[in-house]
Amino acid sequence: MPAPVTAFSITRVGAGEQREVSDLLVTEEPLEIRLGHGPLESRREMRLSVTMRTPGQDDELALGFLYTEGIITDVAQVLRVEACEQVKEEERGNVVRAELHPGVELDPQRWQRNFYTTSSCGVCGKTSIEAVQAQCTRPLRPFGAVDPAVLTQLPERMRKAQTVFRRTGGIHAAALFDREGNLLLLREDVGRHNAVDKVIGAALRGQLPTADCQLLVSGRAGFELVQKCIVAGIPLMAAVGMPTSLAVQMARQAGLTLIGFLRGDRFNVYADPATADRPGT
Repeated sequence: MPAPVTAFSITRVGAGEQREVSDLLVTEEPLEIRLGHGPLESRREMRLSVTMRTPGQDDELALGFLYTEGIITDVAQVLRVEACEQVKEEERGNVVRAELHPGVELDPQRWQRNFYTTSSCGVCGKTSIEAVQAQCTRPLRPFGAVDPAVLTQLPERMRKAQTVFRRTGGIHAAALFDREGNLLLLREDVGRHNAVDKVIGAALRGQLPTADCQLLVSGRAGFELVQKCIVAGIPLMAAVGMPTSLAVQMARQAGLTLIGFLRGDRFNVYADPATADRPGT
C-alpha cells in the first residue's frame, strides 16, 4: 500500500535565495471499491466506486462509505473487506473488495454508479439527483445542550492528534469526541468526505456507539458531510469552516445540532433542535 506521505525534491525560494530541499506531501491515490455479493458458491463482483484518497485505513473507508451511502444498514452485512491481490501491478494497494453477506439484496440498477469521486467532492459523478440522497434508517436522538467550554477545546485536541498534518501542513481531518470532549477516533485524508467515512467505518467496526458523540471536521460543513453524520446517528457536528445552505436545511430537518466557524472561543450555531420551534428559526 502506498504511504500516506510522499517525499519530493523541490526548490525553496525566499529572502533572495533559492535552494534544493526535500519536502513531504500528502499522498493522493485512487481507491477502487468493489463489492462481492450473491450466494457464497457463486459470488458476483460489482465495481462500485473510485475515490481519490490518502492511503491508510482503506477498510474503514470502504465500510464507512457503504454505510453512509445506504448500501448496507448494519456492519454485520459485511463479511470482510480486503485488498485485492489479483490486479494489475499499478493497481496494487489501491483496490479493495467488500464481501457482502449472502442475505444482502443488492440492486445493481439502483447502485450502478461507477462514479469517480474527487478528493474535494463526495458526490461528483453520481448518476442522478436521487442518488445523492442517502436514506437515514433510524431517528436521530438530539444532542441536547451544547457546552461552550467543551466545544471550544475540540479543534486544538484534534490538531494535536493529527500526525500527517504535522508532517505536511495540509490534510483534512475528522474526529469523534464523546460528550465530555474526550477524543475517541481521528482520521486524516486528502478528502474531507473520506476522513468522515474512515471515522464512521472505524466506529462501526469497533461497535462504538455514536448516539451521544460529536463530530468535528477540519474544513467546511457541506451537505454530503452532514448527511453522513446523520446516517451514522451522530447528533452534533462541528466544523472549523462554514456550513452550506443545504447542509443547514438538512441538519434542521433531521434534528442535527450543527456548529460552524468553531475557532478560538467563538462559534456559530446554525441548527439546534432545542430552538427549532422558536420564531425566526
